[in-house]
Amino acid sequence: MVLTEQKLKSLEKLSDENGIISALAFDQRGALKRLMAQYQEGEPTVEQLERLKVLVAEELTKFASSMLLDPEYGLPATKVIDKNAGLLLAYEKTGYDTSSTKRLPDCLDVWSAKRIKEQGADAVKFLLYYDVDSDDALNQQKQAYIERVGSECVAEDIPFFLEILAYDEKNADANSVEYAKAKPRKVNEAMKVFSNPRFNIDVLKVEVPVNMKYVEGFAEGEVVYTKEEAAAHFKAQDEATNLPYIYLSAGVSAQLFQETLVFAHESGAKFNGVLCGRATWAGSVKDFVENGDEAVRHWLRTEGFKNIDELNKVLQKTATSWKTKVQ
Repeated sequence: MVLTEQKLKSLEKLSDENGIISALAFDQRGALKRLMAQYQEGEPTVEQLERLKVLVAEELTKFASSMLLDPEYGLPATKVIDKNAGLLLAYEKTGYDTSSTKRLPDCLDVWSAKRIKEQGADAVKFLLYYDVDSDDALNQQKQAYIERVGSECVAEDIPFFLEILAYDEKNADANSVEYAKAKPRKVNEAMKVFSNPRFNIDVLKVEVPVNMKYVEGFAEGEVVYTKEEAAAHFKAQDEATNLPYIYLSAGVSAQLFQETLVFAHESGAKFNGVLCGRATWAGSVKDFVENGDEAVRHWLRTEGFKNIDELNKVLQKTATSWKTKVQ
């Protein structure tokens, strides 16, 4: 792929000195509200949502190459991230319409790539739910939408990170054995689609192609994939795109995510980093709700630091520089 000088500079700002993206994801909105609601009566307030993002940004961005935030509750946090860390801003509305299986993409109403850039972001991130087996009319609608976002990012000369969440329109249970069997093809084929230059995507943010809880040696119950089969799916994922790609943590534990990265590397996946969210900071939510700022800072400086430090060490051994994919 070819990058403009400005996009190259922006990607360098988002990665470490080795060209690896070690990004902290905290653009969660709906998921964060649900996490907080476990520990308190009533709806979390805007102030609470903004405050936790600020605390995480203050404490952890000095150990990350960049941070992903949302413009709805994350703007105060953008002001306190470490001076050496890059900034990505999410452009999509949170969640999807649960009354339909279409999961159509939608931009935040009062935002644009121009406004995201004006906010000081080094990249635009957009999340898309995609089922390669949906009818063509629906998938063409989604593809056209991504073309629009890509064209906006070209116009503003800002990198475009597309986050693809594969799903099955006919099976809502993403943790089921049935979906585990379908997942490798769903994930990898979607990556092939959006690797087409017409979308103007610079980096893909993707799931790992298997549910690790069903992989031999990782599984506690039923096994869906042998280690060899799982490794083949990771290798196939790497071959599915010529773009830089990074893994999302999908809410799994810090330990499992790190083990997954090692497995991916050993399987031949030349991934270029991570955008890791809940695996790093989720444990701080309970302290935040029940014990306040100082308790959260303590958690972030101990457990949070341990999570991100261990992840960084694993990344240095397993990830590949995105510069190997840029002409």
